[in-house]
Amino acid sequence: MPSVEIYTQPGCPYCHRAVALLEHKGVAFTEINAPRGTPERETAIQRSGGQTTVPQIFIDGQGIGGCDDLFSLERRGALDPLLGQA
Repeated sequence: MPSVEIYTQPGCPYCHRAVALLEHKGVAFTEINAPRGTPERETAIQRSGGQTTVPQIFIDGQGIGGCDDLFSLERRGALDPLLGQA
C-alpha cells in the first residue's frame, strides 16, 4: 500500500472533499494540519514546488496536486493504480 499524505487546513471545503474521497476509497493516509503561517504549511509549499494552496496531496512522496487534481485522476481512472487498487 502506498504512503499517502495530505496537507489540510481547518474549514477548507476542498480539503474536506479530498479527505472524503480518500476515506471513501478506504485508503490509509496521514492528514497533516497546515494552516497558513505554520511550519507544516511551509513544508507543503516546499514539497509541492511552490504551490501555496491546500490541500496538497502526496502519494509515495510524489506531489499529485490538490483536490481538483485528485478528482481528475479519479475521473480518468488513474487514481486507483497510484493507490495500489488496480
